[in-house]
Amino acid sequence: MLQLIDFFQNENYTITFLSTASLSEHSFDLNSRKIKTRNILLNDSSFDDLIKEINPEIVVFDRFMTEEQFGWRVSEHCPNAVKILDTEDLHFLRKAREHSFKQNKSVENSDLINDIFKREMASILRCDLSLIISEFEMDLLTKNFKIDENILHYLPIFADKKAGENSFYERKNFVSIGNFLHKPNWQTVLQLKKIWPKIKKRLPETELHIYGAYVPEKALQLHNEKEGFLVKGRAENVEKIFNENRLLLAPIPFGAGIKGKLLESMQYGIPNVTSTIGAEAMHGNLDWNGFICDDENEFIEKSVLLYSDKEIWQKSCENGFKILESRFKKEDFLPRFTETINEIYQNLESHRNQNFLGQILQHHTLQSTKYLSKWIEEKNKK
Repeated sequence: MLQLIDFFQNENYTITFLSTASLSEHSFDLNSRKIKTRNILLNDSSFDDLIKEINPEIVVFDRFMTEEQFGWRVSEHCPNAVKILDTEDLHFLRKAREHSFKQNKSVENSDLINDIFKREMASILRCDLSLIISEFEMDLLTKNFKIDENILHYLPIFADKKAGENSFYERKNFVSIGNFLHKPNWQTVLQLKKIWPKIKKRLPETELHIYGAYVPEKALQLHNEKEGFLVKGRAENVEKIFNENRLLLAPIPFGAGIKGKLLESMQYGIPNVTSTIGAEAMHGNLDWNGFICDDENEFIEKSVLLYSDKEIWQKSCENGFKILESRFKKEDFLPRFTETINEIYQNLESHRNQNFLGQILQHHTLQSTKYLSKWIEEKNKK
């Protein structure tokens, strides 16, 4: 989201950031970017007056749930605003993989057609443009589900090299990082708890440091000093943590999109061992910055090897920098993004007419979320 904000500011847009969430000590200070912020309510017509007052040319929705709640209000009161959906990643894909993981089976096409799929696809179709951060997900939408490429735009997370100063021998221990509220991260921790004793046996002087916000009690119960399995909680300084540790472990069992932790590991020059799901759509035909393993025993072997071998470790760091340079430089993507937005804005009516399914989904007979919201608002008044 901050990268999108930077983009629109560089394009000389005035930005107003609307959110239903309350500010906390960890909230980013948008005022430092001279961005107006306004708090908004769910299922409340006060949003209608606010959006008419702002009268935006472009509206960006953070994930499909936000578009469901506010998209119809934007269309009703600012019909000429270009609506952009920032998918973050495809939630229906992650849900399908989670379900298959629990069932201990491979994902089938029928697993993808879940309730979230229907909601998310409807949101994509209602918007003028949807931002997709993974090439795999672009192919899934266009090839499997025949979504028109004119309403999709591949825009990955951007990343630049920020290699730490510490050398191989100045670093020690393993690290894993991820918000505990995110189910794939929690399952990753459980995977690590299972395999860590076998790595620890091979490398008895090492520890595994687990970082992540919103640590639940069940995660704290996994903390074990004797085993060297240390649950540290929120990472206050990711750069410092990545510079002190030698290797990132991420046996991610399910998920979608680009994995931020793996992108950051490339940035800060710390190799990783991850799964096929973890590395999905990130490295193209380039060598990975570490190893990709789905087999538990292989994961253990490669983790020990990468931790112990300086030459392989350094080569893996270089591989990560090459991936960043080749696939995640913002200069390679932003000019085309500017062109796409300007083209849609200047030809909005014809663009929408081509997306006839989106027009159908805007029809009042299919807008259940709109009328549910109105009903909730009336109910709240009583």
